[in-house]
Amino acid sequence: MHFSDARFIHRGFVIMALFVAAFTMPAAQAEPLPTGATFSIALTLPELNTTMYARPYVAIWVENSERKVVKNISLWTGRQTEWLKDIRTWWRKFGRYHVTDIDGYSSATKPAGDYTIRWDGKSEQDDIIAQGDYTLFIEVVREHGGRDVLKQAMTLADKSQSWQLPAAAEVGPVTIHYQVGQ
Repeated sequence: MHFSDARFIHRGFVIMALFVAAFTMPAAQAEPLPTGATFSIALTLPELNTTMYARPYVAIWVENSERKVVKNISLWTGRQTEWLKDIRTWWRKFGRYHVTDIDGYSSATKPAGDYTIRWDGKSEQDDIIAQGDYTLFIEVVREHGGRDVLKQAMTLADKSQSWQLPAAAEVGPVTIHYQVGQ
């Protein structure tokens, strides 16, 4: 074996060791949201002039950057669980796999009006979520009516922020506030 062959083999082992280390070491944990961080989501269900008006079903949830549901914030469906499939985006993403778990965050459908939904920044497992990139989804579906899916990308860190979503056919303008500290 020549000296240059030994260096080549040594270099190969070093590269392989770095590769193995990079893929086997645990990733650094992101910082959790600051203590006391909260969300408020203000939305309006408009009064629609139609002969067959039904109160809409509403689902509000948050996904992480890997498109996994982190938290179901609110679900307005009443007792009609057989119609959950009509909230299509939410149903395909989460609902069909966890239909027995909705009691903790579901409530009755609501009439036209202004509503504020609050979220404490905790996951489905009741842990404070990590700072990072998320998407908030609001899906509003009305029987004999339309369907709107609004979404807002959010980078959550240590600064308060607000976002505005324009009105759609089934939901009025939406204002999202992320408040750090009190």
